[in-house]
Amino acid sequence: MSSEYQTTETLDVKGQSCPMPIVKTKQAIDDLEAGDVLEVVATDSGSMSDIQGWAEGTNGVELLDQVEDGDRFIHYVEKTE
Repeated sequence: MSSEYQTTETLDVKGQSCPMPIVKTKQAIDDLEAGDVLEVVATDSGSMSDIQGWAEGTNGVELLDQVEDGDRFIHYVEKTE
């Protein structure tokens, strides 16, 4: 499956449940540069609302898109500053 986003890094959190997808996403974003896009691949359906809420409440990140692909939930998060 290809994405319209140029992802800098892919974070695999399949099989992990809340709060680990958020914790790992934050750690990965902290290591990126402004303008980089992180692709997060999760299997926890709760990650859809969790990552959206985290991105909305966090300065310097923007949730670009979320895709449900069968049993996978793919999130595209850009570091904006």
